[in-house]
Amino acid sequence: MRGIVGLITMAMVALLLRSTALSTLAAKGLVLDVLAFATVVWAFRAGETWGSSFGFVIGLAADLDAAHWLGRHALLLSLMGYAVGRLSRTLVRDSARTQFVIILLATLVHQLWSAAFEFSGLAGWPYLALRVVVASAATAAAGTVLLGIVRRVLGQPLFGHAVLKSNTSS
Repeated sequence: MRGIVGLITMAMVALLLRSTALSTLAAKGLVLDVLAFATVVWAFRAGETWGSSFGFVIGLAADLDAAHWLGRHALLLSLMGYAVGRLSRTLVRDSARTQFVIILLATLVHQLWSAAFEFSGLAGWPYLALRVVVASAATAAAGTVLLGIVRRVLGQPLFGHAVLKSNTSS
């Protein structure tokens, strides 16, 4: 029950940020992809099952919020949540470098996926390519700094160590 409440709360916060504060930045040309960031953080925290569930829920809610095809964000974010959740078993999740690279790659994939639906001819590609690169770099930098601040405030690792199961009996 606690996991479901956390999932819904984080999805609501991400969607509110996307619709309010971050939309003004996007209007000025700086896109911070809160959907990809929240999916990566949740998948790091909870693994592939909850990561894909969170990606699907937040993606479906984002699709309902926007006026476009239903399932466009839900498909990619659920696959992203699964992939990052699987990777989180083997990565040092509290490393700032790891967080930066995973957030960068996830945002890049999500922005490319979104840009593919906005394609309006060859004249639009330079703008879309620049937007994808800027959004990926800005989201990765801001996300890594935010996770570092939260880690400092809490005074403990956010995600713990990768789950290593061994069958040794002593």
